[in-house]
Amino acid sequence: MPSLKDLKIRISSVTSTRKITSAMKMVAAAKLRRAQEQAEAARPYAERMEQVLGALAVAAEGRPGAPAMLAGTGRDDVHLLVVATADRGLCGGFNSSIVRAARARIRSLVEAGKTVKILCVGRKGRDQLRREYGKRIIDTMTDIGKPSLTYAHVESVADKVTRMFESGEFDVCTVIYNRFKSAMTQIVTQQQLIPFAAQEAEAGEPAVPAAGTLYEYEPEESEILDALLPKNICVQLFRALLENAASEQGARMTAMDSATRNAGDMIDNLSIQYNRARQAAITKELIEIISGAEAL
Repeated sequence: MPSLKDLKIRISSVTSTRKITSAMKMVAAAKLRRAQEQAEAARPYAERMEQVLGALAVAAEGRPGAPAMLAGTGRDDVHLLVVATADRGLCGGFNSSIVRAARARIRSLVEAGKTVKILCVGRKGRDQLRREYGKRIIDTMTDIGKPSLTYAHVESVADKVTRMFESGEFDVCTVIYNRFKSAMTQIVTQQQLIPFAAQEAEAGEPAVPAAGTLYEYEPEESEILDALLPKNICVQLFRALLENAASEQGARMTAMDSATRNAGDMIDNLSIQYNRARQAAITKELIEIISGAEAL
């Protein structure tokens, strides 16, 4: 049985930990509000961009000379996976869920005979994936969006993806991230960026309207596509990273709240043990005193 001193030290240690987790919970809650507002504000623009490109894709379908970002390279051999995770931990299963989905995707592609390349956005994704797929990681981009994520921060990631595609380093690009639903719920999402494919709506959410209306474009569709397709990559990556940032703060707030409550329960249990041990020590001393007095 632990001594009174050991229990007292343990109670003091857990109390200090509870103070830290409580402070982290409050910080995450403050950051979550701002990140959620940013993520929700970016959704309409990204969805409208998909609708415009969907209409242009219908108009350009089957035409010779369609942009490769829209029609693809004609091959499906090399896949680039952009795995977006956090740079920090202490956020529950946020990072693990993304890495788990990435591993499943990599295994299915490798079994199909495809070549897989991984671009990690976030330190935690690299740390977990490099144990098994270190040779497939071509680059890692960390500290994206510090202190606050902006469109300019994402341009470096989008430019790298665009340059790699234009140099023929891959045929299909997919981004894997957590879409924010609530502070307790994040949905692992896999979105194909290249060639363009409209993202499917989740169950219970309104679907993006199909592009069936014919429009006259000025300038021509090809010129608009040449300008919009690279921009769409940046817009969709920006939305993905904003969703990821909100999901990270929500997961961290929930994890720290749970840790704070668990620390409180542990302090209560340790306090009970301390009081029992203290009472037992006092009782033992009284027995020894009484026994000594009776012996005299």
